[in-house]
Order: sequence, then structure tokens, then C-alpha cells
Amino acid sequence: MRVTISGAGLGGLCLAQGLRQAGIDIDVYERDPAITARFQGYRLMLSPAGLEALRGCLPPRWHRLLDAILGDARAGRLILDPQLNPIGELGQVRTGIVADRHVLRHLLLTGLPVHTGAALTGYEPRDDGRVEARFTHRDPVTADLLVGADGITSAVRATLSPQTRPTDTGVRFVIGRTPLTGQFASLEPALGSKITGDGVSLLLGAMQFRTPPREAAETLAPEVTLPDVGDYIRWAMVLPPAGSLDGMTPQEAVLSRTEGWHPDLRALIEQADADHSTLLSIRVVEPRERWTPGPVTLLGDAIHATSPTGGNGANTALRDADVLRRCLIATPQDRLGAVEHYERQMFEYGAEAVRSSLDALPSLTR
Repeated sequence: MRVTISGAGLGGLCLAQGLRQAGIDIDVYERDPAITARFQGYRLMLSPAGLEALRGCLPPRWHRLLDAILGDARAGRLILDPQLNPIGELGQVRTGIVADRHVLRHLLLTGLPVHTGAALTGYEPRDDGRVEARFTHRDPVTADLLVGADGITSAVRATLSPQTRPTDTGVRFVIGRTPLTGQFASLEPALGSKITGDGVSLLLGAMQFRTPPREAAETLAPEVTLPDVGDYIRWAMVLPPAGSLDGMTPQEAVLSRTEGWHPDLRALIEQADADHSTLLSIRVVEPRERWTPGPVTLLGDAIHATSPTGGNGANTALRDADVLRRCLIATPQDRLGAVEHYERQMFEYGAEAVRSSLDALPSLTR
């Protein structure tokens, strides 16, 4: 069996690792001109199911390395005013294990055949039950299965399920990261909490690795090369309705909305890595109408993009990878039946993930 995966995000790469372990031929095609063409790394929360799916797809020899590069989430569960005084409590807040997306992606890339600068331009099912995919600057590729793991603007979805389109929630937020130093000790109670004032909310979360990623790889898995990333605070500011940068940089936009806030909060934004601060819109994709089962399917944000408030986008994509892997391995002679079995499960839990993330969105914006 040969599987072609369009998209080198966490979900697509996790699937590729899992299938490669099972002896299934895979190729990954990525539209970006290079793996590091754009920054793709912030702290993310791994649910028990997401971590289990990740372990299921990774080679067992890397499990110790995975454990070493994770961190433990802190959850203050407080609502604070701009001077860091408690004024309330958050509702149910998920705690657990955190990972850095940039580091995790490099682990998942290890040893995989990834073709960059290869945007999908179309595909055609063949009479023999296989599929021919076309990518820019490449000869056509024939596979038994094409998996669209190409994100919220998925080119695979545009053909497979053109009626399924992203919905803009109207919510905008600025996100960035700042090295975690002793200067920010006063922010300890704010980690895992929400600071609210002047019509905006600021959320902070720490990424503290159990072992520095590069050091962990050199010690536990020398064949893996991980980026040299230090501990940091991930911050995100939710802007008011119709909020924008108004021609400012992301940092300037946050600083303009935090005049008079606690000086350590101001310093946190001022010292952020400017290259890793950006404005994002919250868009979702809801899986609704099923397509006719065939040699093409979707995974991750391509079919169920969630609001980040649910904390389940990456976890659901990892679950997709593991479920699809298990289905293909269980019935290798009935490939289409395996894909249909995967899709029935994925549509159910994927739709629930989107709904729960939207239900949590108001708590972020007020």
C-alpha cells in the first residue's frame, strides 16, 4: 500500500510516522518552500487521548525522548485585574502535559520523505481504485490513498467536499512568546490565568521543558535533531470585536491596549520575540455532509478546525492520525472499508471537538 499525504503539519506527520512503522509506503508533500519557511510553534496542551495517539504513531525508541521534551502545565485558574490582583476564578480549566509545537514537529519530521514546494493542484480517482495526485513542480503521483492534512485552506477538501468551508468567528487575537527569566517571577500566579481589563483579555502559559530539547535528543536519540529552544511564556491577547492591528506590529498593538498595566506584564510584551508574534483570526471548519467513500480522505484542520479555546485542535488531529493508522493496519485488504470506518468515527468526534471549542469561545472574549 502507498499513501500520499498532503500537508506536513502535526497530524499529517504523525500519520506518516505511524504508517511507516507498519511498513506502509508514504510520501509527504508540503506547499511551503521549506520546512522552516514560516514559524509554526507555540505551546499546546496535550490531552491524555492526544498523547496516547502520539505515542501510538511514534517509534517506541523515541518514547523516552518524547517524555523528556514535554512540560507540566500550570493552571492558576484565576481572573486577575491589570495589576495582577485576583478578581474571580475561571471555570473548569484543563491541566496536564504541554508541548512545544515547533519542537514536536521536528521530532515528527525525523526520517520522513517530505517534498517541499509541492502544493496540490488537483487529483483524479482512477478506474483501478487508486488516485492520481498532482503537485506543483512534480510529476503526477499515484497512490492507494490520498490524505488531505493540508489545514484550514485545504486544497484536497476544496475538491472532495467543496460545500465544507471555513467560518470566521470574527474573533481576533495576538499571540507571542517571551523567554522565561527570573524577571517574571511575579507573574507566577498569572500562568494559567486570565488578566482582564480595558475591554481586552490577556492569557499566559508557561512552556518549561523537562529537559532542553536539543540536549534530550543528543542523549536519548542521536538520530533526531531538535531545535535549541529554551523555556518561555506564551501570551495571547484577545482583541475586542472588529479589533485589528491598525498598522501596528503585534507587540505595539498589545502595548497600546495595556497602558498602566503591571510593569512586568508590559515588560513581558516588550521583550517578546518579534519574529514569533502575530495576529490570528479564529476560523472553524465543521464536518457536516459526508462524501462518497473512496481513495481520498481528510485529517485535522482540513475537516474539523477548532477554536483554540477548546485546546483540542492538535489533539484531534493526532487522534485522526492514530485512528486512520489503526484502521488501515487492521484491514489492509479492504482499504476503502478501513477509510470509511475511520471517517465514521472522525466525523463524530471531530464535530464534537468543534462544538465544544465554540461553546468555550465566549469565556475567552469576556
